[in-house]
Amino acid sequence: MSQDAQVEASPRVMLTLTEAAERLSIGRSTVYELLASGALESVYIGRLRRIPLDCLLEFVARCRREQRIVIR
Repeated sequence: MSQDAQVEASPRVMLTLTEAAERLSIGRSTVYELLASGALESVYIGRLRRIPLDCLLEFVARCRREQRIVIR
């Protein structure tokens, strides 16, 4: 397998806000609201704002924990 094929096969580590919104199936403005509230983390690389993939996964896991319904 060539180096290019390996890079393409591996998941992206940093996502743009648009890519994060697409993965969450929400709008970009909702991503901005989540960032402003601190519910979702991002980092700056120079002037570019990116959302690390692990932060996106942590956000989803936290949402699932908080919304879990206990049936007794």
